[in-house]
Amino acid sequence: MPVNSFDHYPMSWKPEKALLTRPYYQSIAALLEQDIVNGFLASGTKLPPQRELADFLDLNFTTITRAYKLCERRGLIYATTGSGTFVAPNAARSITISTESSRNMLDLAFVASFEQTNELVEETLQKVVNKNYVTRLLNYNDPTGIPHQKTAGLNWMKSFGIQAEQERMAIVSGAQNALAIALTALFEPGQRIATDLYTYSNFIELAKLLHIQLVPIDGDTSGMLPDELEKHCAQMKIHGIFLMPSCSNPTTIMMSDRRKQELAEVIRKYQLILIEDDIHAFLTAGIIEDYKQPMFNLLPEQTIYICGTSKSICSGLRVAYMVYSDAFHHKILQSIYTINVKTSSFDAEVITELILSGVASKIANQKKQLAQMANVIYTNYFPQKREGEHPLSFYRWLPIQTNLNSSQMEMDLKNMGISVFHSNRFMSGRSTKDHYLRIALSSTNTLDELQMGLDTLKQYLG
Repeated sequence: MPVNSFDHYPMSWKPEKALLTRPYYQSIAALLEQDIVNGFLASGTKLPPQRELADFLDLNFTTITRAYKLCERRGLIYATTGSGTFVAPNAARSITISTESSRNMLDLAFVASFEQTNELVEETLQKVVNKNYVTRLLNYNDPTGIPHQKTAGLNWMKSFGIQAEQERMAIVSGAQNALAIALTALFEPGQRIATDLYTYSNFIELAKLLHIQLVPIDGDTSGMLPDELEKHCAQMKIHGIFLMPSCSNPTTIMMSDRRKQELAEVIRKYQLILIEDDIHAFLTAGIIEDYKQPMFNLLPEQTIYICGTSKSICSGLRVAYMVYSDAFHHKILQSIYTINVKTSSFDAEVITELILSGVASKIANQKKQLAQMANVIYTNYFPQKREGEHPLSFYRWLPIQTNLNSSQMEMDLKNMGISVFHSNRFMSGRSTKDHYLRIALSSTNTLDELQMGLDTLKQYLG
């Protein structure tokens, strides 16, 4: 029997006892998920302590623990040591980002890639079609990339500081595909990965899909805080870490070289697997004075390095390079075969030809120029600057003051003809009192359209 009477006892969540069936922990988890999805439990709601809920339901404490753990794996709730268990910020909705959410309006939400530069790809496409070995690009052979395509990829990454052998790299279908391959290859359901508090929303959704728990780690203007990472590693078993050092999405923070060194010590000490998503290296290496090297160079045996070409060269071709150590080789290949069968050799050949002909560098330089102009326009409307933010980022992280919830704000702006994304969409765990908008600068058809969208946003924010 329950120790306490709960007739008039306030609890944030009281599941209906009559609805429970065996096994009880699965039944409790299902009821909790149902109440979250149906909106009865808002994000950030603190759930009853496990012992209190066990007492209320007259069940064993371990049953409640198993139910909460199951919901954690599903990305529905998160626990904070010393504070309790809370409903996750995006437990009740999908936060996957695509262009579907911003059609028929000025797009300041989805971060595209200054698609004006795609005109430079057309001539190369025709050149590849006319190659005398084009039929070799249309079969199942070379599932991780044809050797000369790998050589071109390695040459492209040299300017970022990557040195690797062909046998330890693979060509895959974009950076998002690379993330899926890395997670399925190297992590099990229920395992934990440390991330920035605000991180790439599609990575959050991917982890949720695979029942991998994300552990948010606080940061500052130089990136994730090493002491905070070590504190969490000492408190719980963390298996990996996800970082975007060159320009974090969504915050635009550039990780300093000193911070990379400090984090590498913690990662090495706790033997974490590092997923380094470095799609913005082309905006940083050789441009930002403090850029010395990717974290891969500090932790080559523990890192999967991902270099996408969607932002730097062409988004629609969906080509990315993965670099990894001997320790990960077999599992990565198995995951590639399972998920991809193979990546399009034709698409990879177009990227290869662009690199070898020098057109890729021309495209990347044009994108940098467009990014610089777009950032100047943005600064005219929102001049406040934050320390550590990337000056050429394809998006900006705008602090806002509001009493509106994120969905209402996004809907208000849609009704005004522009799409934006609120910071809640990027939260990897606990909620905060701060509010931001991620503003894409690279997705409108012209810079004049960008200016129109920013003007509307400025009017809305007052």
